Amino acid sequence: MSKTAWCLQQVAFEGPGVFRRALENAGYHVHQTIVPTEGLPPQGQIDFLLILGGPMSVNDPDSWIAQEVRFVASAIAQGIPVVGICFGAQLLAKVLGGTVGPGPKFEIGMVPVALTDEGKADPVFRDLPDSFSVFQWHGEGISLASTGLPLAASQDFPIQAFRHRDRVYGLLFHPEIEASNISVMCQACPQDVLRGGVSEDFLERQTQAHLPFLHQVAHRIVAHLTSLSSAPLNS
Repeated sequence: MSKTAWCLQQVAFEGPGVFRRALENAGYHVHQTIVPTEGLPPQGQIDFLLILGGPMSVNDPDSWIAQEVRFVASAIAQGIPVVGICFGAQLLAKVLGGTVGPGPKFEIGMVPVALTDEGKADPVFRDLPDSFSVFQWHGEGISLASTGLPLAASQDFPIQAFRHRDRVYGLLFHPEIEASNISVMCQACPQDVLRGGVSEDFLERQTQAHLPFLHQVAHRIVAHLTSLSSAPLNS
């Protein structure tokens, strides 16, 4: 029987990317909703939740952000596997009692991260290199509550990836990115490109060789979490 995955988009131009293919290959029927304009999915029809990025802050006062926070908190309480990317990771941190605030710099493009000791033991990350480059597009950082395990860090952001218990992952970076997404994001957020001191052509050339590895990370996350989806919740 097919299971259902929901992708919570904050904006039209940041979709699930390679996560859609990974979930479909795992037998999930994938739905997308742009939360600010289309609302949240129906309760009780979710087997996997993917929370995607956007240029806003989780600290913004918009009512839809507060509604999404409550929705995600409920999903976590039900034991639904959850992945948060960029804004999605920041929202997860807030849901779980952490904080989100401005970082020391704006990260855009390929940036090296290193696994923490917890990351080297994590079922998703443990077979990856101790350090590797990932695609970034953010200016805010995360601090975790006591239930969060830091999995990876960059020079300027000590939390680049984290896990809560066994089936909630947050990634500040973008493993889902596809070649066509970069141009779309640059055109949608030209102020970020200017702020980062880069160009669309540079980002595309810099990222191209790293896409297979980034997609491997996305597929590993989906494979691990879908293998747990019917297992008893680890409290």
